[in-house]
Amino acid sequence: MRGFRGSGGRTAVADRLHARHALRLYNEIARRGTPRRILGAMYEQFHGLSERPFSITPDPRYLYLSTRHAEALAHLLYGVRENGGFTQLTGEVGTGKTMLVRCLLERLPERTDTAIVLDPPATRIEFLQTICRELRMRTPRWAENPSSLGAALNRKLLRTYAAGRRTILIVDEAQALGADLLEQVRRLTNLETARHKLLGIVLVGQPELHETLARRDLRQLAQRITARCHLGPLSRAETGEYLRHRLKVAGSSREVFNSRARRRLYRISRGIPRIINVVADRALLGAFVRREHEIGPQLVRLAAREIYGRQGAPAGALWSGATG
Repeated sequence: MRGFRGSGGRTAVADRLHARHALRLYNEIARRGTPRRILGAMYEQFHGLSERPFSITPDPRYLYLSTRHAEALAHLLYGVRENGGFTQLTGEVGTGKTMLVRCLLERLPERTDTAIVLDPPATRIEFLQTICRELRMRTPRWAENPSSLGAALNRKLLRTYAAGRRTILIVDEAQALGADLLEQVRRLTNLETARHKLLGIVLVGQPELHETLARRDLRQLAQRITARCHLGPLSRAETGEYLRHRLKVAGSSREVFNSRARRRLYRISRGIPRIINVVADRALLGAFVRREHEIGPQLVRLAAREIYGRQGAPAGALWSGATG
């Protein structure tokens, strides 16, 4: 085998073959019908965990507040606690926007009503109908156009305000909003009493949202945004802290990923939490199959290849100047 010399080289080759075989064995076990939840429970027990630490389901208990995430959460909380705050939250896919919104919902003041639009519809009337349903409104039959629905919503918000409650609208995937719907959002910011806005709004989306709101024809809407937050990837140091945090929440007190494994995982993921979760979860499974309690870079690399193919990373994820 060219490129390897002495017993150390042979050991490295053997380790790689062992790791590759272990991951293939795991996949073969899964293909033969052993439910992944059973395999997951087995690896949890092996690693001394109470649950899977790297599930991609947004669970606020696992929220790791990097500097940027902490700043964004502070801006969001300030925006919704102020009367009629209008906040914009952006970030690439997988950077933790949904997790942050879940955490925000848990920390909202009491006596707060929320309307959450997860997948913006195509028309203004459908958009308003979604908001009304979220607020459990009984809309009159005659409210069949945006103007009448807007009037009904205004009355609802006035009653809510009079009862000492506040209302928050959260729109996810807001980069998908067309000009017509963004104009409707602007009109919603006009719902107010003589002193207070009736509706706090949080727009959540990918970076394209920022570009959209920078358009000249949307400047009136952009000028009403009181806080803008952007979630970037984790640094290399934060990636290590993120791994330790999630393992600790799941019951581990050990350093499961060694320093080289953490560096490899950072390079593969670019510090994107969702990618970290997917690869780390598969690496834990591979370590269970190999009966190893410490994960090194080779197992991380092979786990990534099992997920992303021969390249071993999402398209464009690896880059030469990764620093942290």
